[in-house]
Amino acid sequence: MRITSKGQVTIPQSVREAAGLLPGTEVEFVLRDDEVVIERRATSLPGVEERVARFARTGHKRWTADELMALLRPEDR
Repeated sequence: MRITSKGQVTIPQSVREAAGLLPGTEVEFVLRDDEVVIERRATSLPGVEERVARFARTGHKRWTADELMALLRPEDR
């Protein structure tokens, strides 16, 4: 994998899926000793990314508004 002239890299799909990194997920680069680590940035709405990931894993189908709300609603409700 190479860094482009604009400083961009592509995170492999298998890594993105395993880490739950979806389009729009904010990440940050952290230096630890002599390594660069990509970490998910904390969001202002805890659990939103996990709920969106759960929705994405369900595949494509037609959803009713009630089904979507139940799927995206926090687990503790």
